[in-house]
Amino acid sequence: MSPGAEFFVRIWGARGSIACPGPEFVRYGGNTACLEIRCGGRVFILDAGTGLRNLGLMLDKSGPVDADILFTHSHLDHIGGLPFFTSAFKKGNVFRIWSGHLGGRASMRDVIARLMSSPLFPVPLEVFQSALAFNDFVSGDTLTFGPDVSVRTTPLNHPQGAVGYRFDYGGKSICYITDTEHRPGEPDQNILELVRDADVMIYDACYTDEEFPKFVGWGHSTWQEGVRLADAARVKQLVLFHHDPSHTDERMDQIQDQAAERRPGTVAAYEGMKIIP
Repeated sequence: MSPGAEFFVRIWGARGSIACPGPEFVRYGGNTACLEIRCGGRVFILDAGTGLRNLGLMLDKSGPVDADILFTHSHLDHIGGLPFFTSAFKKGNVFRIWSGHLGGRASMRDVIARLMSSPLFPVPLEVFQSALAFNDFVSGDTLTFGPDVSVRTTPLNHPQGAVGYRFDYGGKSICYITDTEHRPGEPDQNILELVRDADVMIYDACYTDEEFPKFVGWGHSTWQEGVRLADAARVKQLVLFHHDPSHTDERMDQIQDQAAERRPGTVAAYEGMKIIP
């Protein structure tokens, strides 16, 4: 990585399923999935949960925005912030939108247009004044952004499909693996291959191993499985993500402490967290 080149991920929403505001959800935040990744001069947005609103307010302060938005999938907790993304309303901004989970069943533009249609929303997709370009890929493809940024993808085990991402830049790597259900005793080989020797893995830790049997089929994993995968793949740092809305700050403190005891350096994502690999 050249001197001065930045590479980091910032958390704007770490919750899963539904936003959960309130005094018991202050330290880790109540907004749903949204990440900002900076690779040199490029801006990437991963998922568009309710955390996207605050990201947009920040981006608006720095002038015209040119960014790529990559979706893991299109469940509501990962797209629900898009209609409130102020940067998309501003003429002169440019967003390239990427999705690889729909398998030809629909387009991401159709999904967003349906979200922003009567009787679900008062104004249509066309109210956005920014330039939007929609791009499809096949999960498993490698996406290249200029000469320096490589983004590998893999399919995840989630109802209606989802995509995991690995960003490689300047000899460092950040992986985003959320909304995936593991099979007990069977490490996911797609994930293992994608995250092998990664510097950072952000992982779906919605449940604990004790809670997991009640939610088989819901498409989520546990912090213990994240530890097992990180150990098997020699990941340097594990970041727990997609916190269940029933897990209060106090419960999250307990989970983080238990995970860090099992694997030192493990942290639970919180809004505003910045991770530099």
